Amino acid sequence: MHSVTVKGILSAKNGMNLYRGCSHGCIYCDSRSRCYHMEHAFEDIEVKENAIELLEHALRHKRRKCMIGTGAMTDPYIPLELELGNLRKALELIEQYGFGVTVQTKSERVLRDLDLLRRINEKTKCVVQMTLTTYDEELCRKIEPHVSTTAERFATLMRLREAGIPTVVWLSPILPFINDTRENIAGILELCEEAGVYGVISFGMGLTLREGNREYFYKQLDCLFPGLKEKYVRIYGNQYEIASPDNRRLMRLFHQTCEESGMLHDNEKIFRYLHTFEEKGEGRQLSLWD
Repeated sequence: MHSVTVKGILSAKNGMNLYRGCSHGCIYCDSRSRCYHMEHAFEDIEVKENAIELLEHALRHKRRKCMIGTGAMTDPYIPLELELGNLRKALELIEQYGFGVTVQTKSERVLRDLDLLRRINEKTKCVVQMTLTTYDEELCRKIEPHVSTTAERFATLMRLREAGIPTVVWLSPILPFINDTRENIAGILELCEEAGVYGVISFGMGLTLREGNREYFYKQLDCLFPGLKEKYVRIYGNQYEIASPDNRRLMRLFHQTCEESGMLHDNEKIFRYLHTFEEKGEGRQLSLWD
C-alpha cells in the first residue's frame, strides 16, 4: 500500500472510492483498464489519507441530503479495510450527518458494519449491492480467487435480509464459454429469490474488455483455461463488448425468472431506487441529482 493526498472525495454524483486498486484478484476486473490512469501496480493499494476529513467537510456543507455510493471502482471491503477502517469511519460520518448509503461489494466483510448499516437504514436508506457471477463454488475460486465465495455472499445476503437491509445483485460479468450456462444463471437467480433481493442488474450476458484488463484476463485464461484465449481472439478480436453466443436465450431466462419471482430487473428503475434518498417517517424522497 501507499498513501496519497487528494483534493476531493465525492464525485459529481456523490460516489466515493477510499482506495484505488484491489487485492481480490478477479480475473475480469475492468478497473485494471488503462483508461483509468492508475499509475501504480493494481495490487499496490492507494490509500487516500485525507479522505475522511474531506468527506466530513463535504457532508457538513451539502445543501441537501442524498445517497452516498461506494464500491464502483474498488471494492471498499478489501482486506486492507480491516486494518485501516476507513470505510467504517466514513459510514459513521454518513450516519452522523443523516445521509443514505449504498455499498457495492463481493465480500462478507460488509457484515462487520452491520450495526452501522442498520442504523443508517432506520433513519434513511441503506442498500448493499452484491456481485454474483457463478453458482459453482470451484469456478468461483478460480475467477474470483481472493474474495468471498458465492456461498459466503449468499449467506451475507441472508443476514442482510434478516437485518431488514435491502439488497441488489449485479449479475455480471458472464464470461463466454465459462459461466454462460442456463444452469449457472438459473442457480444464481434462485439464490437471489431466496435472499429476497430487491432487484437484479444485468447489462447482458457477457463482459467488457479493453486495454489493460484484456491483457490480464487473457493471461489468466492461459493459466486457468488453456486454449480458451485463442478462442476469444478468434471470435471477438479486440472488441470492447464481448457477448455470449447464448446471450439472447439467457437474457430471456433472466427476465422471465425475475418477473416470476417478483424481483425488479429493469436497470433504470433499480438505479433510480439506488439514487433516491429517503427520510423514514417523513414521507419525503429526494433524488441523488436534486
